[in-house]
Parts: sequence; C-alpha cells; structure tokens
Amino acid sequence: MTSAMSAATPLPVARSRTRRRITRLLSGVGSAVTTLFMLVMLTFVIGRLMPVDPVIAVIGADADGATYAKVTKELGLDKPVFEQFWIFLKHLLHGDFGQTLLTGRPVAEDIARVFPATLELATVTIILGACVGIPLGIYAAVNRGRFSDHAVRLISLMGNSVPIFWTGLIGLIIFYAKLGWVGGSGRIDTEFFGMVPDVTGLMLIDSVLAGEWEVFGNVVQHIALPALVLAYCSVAYISRMTRSFMLEQLRQEYIIAARAKGVPRRDVIWRHAFRNIRVQLITMVALSYGGMLEGAVVIETVFAWPGFGQYLVNALMIGDMNVVVACTLLIGCVFIALNLLCDILYRIFDPRIS
Repeated sequence: MTSAMSAATPLPVARSRTRRRITRLLSGVGSAVTTLFMLVMLTFVIGRLMPVDPVIAVIGADADGATYAKVTKELGLDKPVFEQFWIFLKHLLHGDFGQTLLTGRPVAEDIARVFPATLELATVTIILGACVGIPLGIYAAVNRGRFSDHAVRLISLMGNSVPIFWTGLIGLIIFYAKLGWVGGSGRIDTEFFGMVPDVTGLMLIDSVLAGEWEVFGNVVQHIALPALVLAYCSVAYISRMTRSFMLEQLRQEYIIAARAKGVPRRDVIWRHAFRNIRVQLITMVALSYGGMLEGAVVIETVFAWPGFGQYLVNALMIGDMNVVVACTLLIGCVFIALNLLCDILYRIFDPRIS
C-alpha cells in the first residue's frame, strides 16, 4: 500500500506543475494583449488630439471648404474620437491597418518595405556594440582605477555626451567625402538597384543568397558608417553597465574566497564573476536592441537610410494615425518578443530560474 501511494505521488505533482505553467502562460498572454490594447488606444486618442490636421496633408492648405468637408467625411474624421477608434479597432482585428494618407498604399505594405532596413542596421549595430562593449566593460572593471579603466570610462562618457547627428555628419565628411572609404547615403548605390531578389528584405543576406558579391561589398560600404556611429553609442552604454555589473560581483565574498583558494585570475573573472552577470547583460542588450529598432530616426535622417524610424516620424508630422498606430503596435510587439526571448535565455543561462 505504501509503495502504491508513493508511486501515485508524482501524478498530482506533475498536474500541479502543468496547471502552474498554463496559468503563467495565460497570464503572460493576457498581459501582452492588455498592454498592446492600451498602447494602441492611447496612441490613437492622443494622435487625434494633436494640433495636426491630416486632411490638410491630403488636399493641401489651398483647397476649398467643400473639398475639405468631403475628405473629412471620407476619412471618418467627422465622427467622435472613440467612435473612430472603435471603427479602426474592428479593421485592426481583421488584419487591416488601413491606408497611408499621402500615397494611398496599404500601411502593412509600407511597413514591410521600410522595417527590414532598420532591422538590418540595428542588428549589425547591436552585434558590434555587444562584442566590443562587454569585453571593454569587463576589462575596465578588472583594472579598476588604472589608466585602462579611465580610458574606457572616457570613451563611454564621450559616446553618451556627443550628439549622434554630429558624429554622423563628421563621419560622412571624413570617411566618405575626404577618404572615400565608405558609401554615401542610402542602403546601396543606384547602379545596383534590382540586381538582387528581395527574399528577406535584408540586403546583406539577400546579396549573399544571390551570390552577388559586388552588391554585398557595396551594401557593406553603405551600412558600415551608420552602424559604427550607432555602435559607438551602444558601446558607451553597454561598457558602462557591464563595468558596473562586474564591479558589484568582484566585491562579493565568493570572489574573495576563490582568490584566497588560489583560483586562477582568468577563472575568477570568466567562470565565476561573468557567469553571474549574464542575465543582467541579456536584459541590457535586449533593451538596447529594442531601443535601436524604434529610435534610430536621427541616424536614418543623417544617412538618408530608408528605414522604419524615418517613416514613423514623417507620419507623425502629418497626423497619419493609421501609420502611427500600426508602427506603435509593431514596436510593442517587438518589445514583448524581446522580453519573451529574455525569459527563455534566462532559463538557459541560469537554471535556478524556474
């Protein structure tokens, strides 16, 4: 009888764990849906209350009153704000984001056209920023108070202080206009337009898939400078935060005990201290990546990069709420996806997190 009871014990435990996992999953989905709904609603309402007239953007300031009233009715702007939002929400639930005011194209098509450019730029940037910033931060923490530490901190301070548009303009003057080491504005020279099939929207990958190495080289030339300028700001932030995380770990008692036992310095740094900051680094890099996807508009403007940020700002200037809400929803989905990815990586790198 005792053995039968002990054999039956794991079943209720397994069911309990399953129920907890399902509850956590449903809670996460509910929180994500609620967050996105509130984000869309607030963005839509605030956009409608902004002192920007989207009708003027469509017909121009010199149009007569009859045309103005006709277009206002066609756009549904004659209805109360919350009724407009309800109509927009019904279309949104059917996957219809509406059309842009200026071009008349579906918003989803426009976003699919411009988002890969920002995704490619942000991905190259965060790879450079993490690969340089994390080792720099660790090196500075290990050599705290020495010349190398002060040098890294100075680099970090300059990266956080110098305006990014100024760095971009100086980079264009020196490396493009004077030295000719990099490409100019845009993602690619006009002579290479149409040479590579648009498979992923990421020109670096598409040119490799097509075997067009000359196009690949031209794309690298164009993306190099904006990515390096953005990466410098990323390195400044990542190195500073990594240094702070490492200094906190290096002061812990387990590190002092490891050193007292004669553990090699390299093992103390990488096998003990670094392993305990990996979760914090994951969060920091993920948030930096999300910030680049939504906030690279300045560098996109300087380099005429046909990306998502510039597209969103242009829509805001004319009050095109179909575009603004769709872009806002996409940004929210990006951050939710990054948070989910972080949760998965937490469990991989730190088994203690259940």
